[in-house]
Amino acid sequence: MCHPRVIQTVKQRLLSRRDLFRTAGVVATATSTTALAAGTALARAPSRIEDLTYTLSPAFPTYSGEPGFAAEQTFDVAEHGFNQFDLSINEHTGTHIDAPLHVFADGAAVDEIPVASLVAPLVVIDIRTKAIADHEAQVTPDDIKAWIAVNGALPAGCCVAMDSGWSLRVDGPGYRNVDGGGTMRFPGFHAEAALMLIEEAECVGLAVDTLSLDIGSSTDFATHTAWLPSGRWGIENIARLDQVPAAGATLVVGAPKHRGGTGGPTRVLALV
Repeated sequence: MCHPRVIQTVKQRLLSRRDLFRTAGVVATATSTTALAAGTALARAPSRIEDLTYTLSPAFPTYSGEPGFAAEQTFDVAEHGFNQFDLSINEHTGTHIDAPLHVFADGAAVDEIPVASLVAPLVVIDIRTKAIADHEAQVTPDDIKAWIAVNGALPAGCCVAMDSGWSLRVDGPGYRNVDGGGTMRFPGFHAEAALMLIEEAECVGLAVDTLSLDIGSSTDFATHTAWLPSGRWGIENIARLDQVPAAGATLVVGAPKHRGGTGGPTRVLALV
């Protein structure tokens, strides 16, 4: 359950158009800074490139529990001289991006996300130890402060990612982790951490190695409704965060570009 201050802050942000435009200006500044930072990073050849994307298939676990992807072959080489599939895809399945429109009627669609914000310094906050003891462990402001104490200030225009170790569960029922009462239990970002990153840092994205930015049992989705209406994006089901450093990598988000989309499956790379 979120602290009353968090809920009140979220309500104020959703109801105040003036605050929305003010925040949009901050995001615009952050994305401009990101473009400069990304240009500097890409001027140096990375030592390696890590694919932080899961392979999409009908078997990939989804938030609803229903398959989110299907592929029907409509042409094949033997009969037609070429292969082709018709795809049916839930926007929020596999490694995917949440656009502001996902939870906010006036938010940007996925095709409207500023491209400069899709190349960003990557910050990885490791809560694996906490998540072993508590399946609904959360990234809190204290975790962010601890990262800063070790690594220095958050880079302007960064994406902050949660590494809970949940990727080790992806091939089994433990990824959705439904308890005896039918409630999912998995880690996420605390809404107060999201608000801290909005108010005190020029961050453009959040990323989680679970099915949702919010913990599995959430019913108010306070992190989604704090973060996305501010004009920022989120990545869910990011993979292989244990293969990238806590600081220093550059994230490249290959977001889809379908008109009016609330998100979509995304190829995510880390340049290390």
